[in-house]
Amino acid sequence: MTIGQSTESHAPGPAGPVPEAAATPEEFAELLPQTRRALLRRLAAGQAEGRAPSMTGAVVRGGRAVWTAGWGSVEGEVPHGDVQYRIGSLTKTFVAVLVLRLRDEGLLSLEDPVGRHLDGTPVPDATIAQLLAHSSGLAAEARGPWWERTAGTLRPEPADLFGERPRRLPAGRRHHYSNPGYALLGALVERLRGGTPWDEVLRNEVLAPLGMGRTTLHPEGPYARGWAVHPWADAVLPEPAEDTGLMGPAGQLWSTLGDLCRWAAFLLRGDERVLRAASLAEMRTPAVPPEGKTSEAGYGLGVQLVRREGRLLAGHVGSMPGFLAALWTDPEEDVAGVVLANCTSGPAVAALAADLTGIVSEHEPRIPEPWRPLPGPLDPELLELTGPWYWGANPHVLRLRAGRELELTPLSGAGRLSRFRAEEDGTWTGLDGYYAGETLRVVRERGGSVSHLDLGTFVFTRGPYAPSEPVPGGVHPEGWRV
Repeated sequence: MTIGQSTESHAPGPAGPVPEAAATPEEFAELLPQTRRALLRRLAAGQAEGRAPSMTGAVVRGGRAVWTAGWGSVEGEVPHGDVQYRIGSLTKTFVAVLVLRLRDEGLLSLEDPVGRHLDGTPVPDATIAQLLAHSSGLAAEARGPWWERTAGTLRPEPADLFGERPRRLPAGRRHHYSNPGYALLGALVERLRGGTPWDEVLRNEVLAPLGMGRTTLHPEGPYARGWAVHPWADAVLPEPAEDTGLMGPAGQLWSTLGDLCRWAAFLLRGDERVLRAASLAEMRTPAVPPEGKTSEAGYGLGVQLVRREGRLLAGHVGSMPGFLAALWTDPEEDVAGVVLANCTSGPAVAALAADLTGIVSEHEPRIPEPWRPLPGPLDPELLELTGPWYWGANPHVLRLRAGRELELTPLSGAGRLSRFRAEEDGTWTGLDGYYAGETLRVVRERGGSVSHLDLGTFVFTRGPYAPSEPVPGGVHPEGWRV
């Protein structure tokens, strides 16, 4: 095999560009030459220092791939954007989307024990949310031998995935990564979709709408062969590529740089045909804290979270015998990095993909989208709620956002910031921060004028401790003094 050829591409591979989403024209401009060179330099260094037979990388910005490159070779040629690699645990992000689709359709609740929907599991009390977030306490790996290098026929039923001690830690207490937990989620998808295999459900409900025709359960040419690289010599050894059967949802999928650029764009900007925006944001919300002293910021629902140079990244890394993969998104900068390699170990693909996003953010920071007024007509009752409010003597400001959303911000530098979603009953529900899940209610006088805001029993008034305001516990009759 030939190693050392290289090429660079500034557009998506043969799979085509990611469908355009609304963005400013600047976001679609070609990256600057110095940015492209820095990206290629980082990818080439990662491939050479990690001793990977081949490596491909891409950056997504503004809803489309703006840079792709290949380094090394696959079957004597430089890899391009349509070459399949095995993506390992990136598969889990796809499975999580399928489960949340079932939840959004009302077919399950995330708090349901998995045994309510799936028979024959040795851990029927594990909740679906715990499985998604790896907090169920289940064993990290399937019953031996090493499932990644053995046929799935060794574990034909869900009960066969676990040994004598399926649960290793108390449920809901700690983050403990569990590959068999995602095998149960794949079986759950199949059960609730009337027996249709999870990969067919994925193709019909997610991959087809997003135009991801090169993401498959089994390799379809052109694809890279998986290699192990000798630790002390420049020699390689072929790795097996087994069909892992029920363990497939934990890491079976093959994909291409072109398809993963589409997936990154979806994770950044969403697509209502596939998943509600609120559910996509829910995936990125930390569900459990990280374990140990790492750069991780926790784990969401099928999504790893890491902090990198002050930025919060969401995505996943993956590995299977012969392959490594990483995909990170930076929602604040609307940029993502993808890296694929065909070796079992060596390259630090997680750091490399994060660096690709960082290079673009540093060299070419995101240009803000133009300010525009809210679409009309404007509700005067909502506008009446905006402006300063006081929790005791602590000043806050309430702003009106799109979709009747409200945002409460402290003005004194100390306080709790939260956004609130409008509900059909005239209340609002907290989306983040201290007030997440809490109810914001507007209390009116008999004549209809606004008296105060009730936020989870906290009273916000138009004045700081004014005697006429309905402050719990009352206000001293002498009022403010000097």
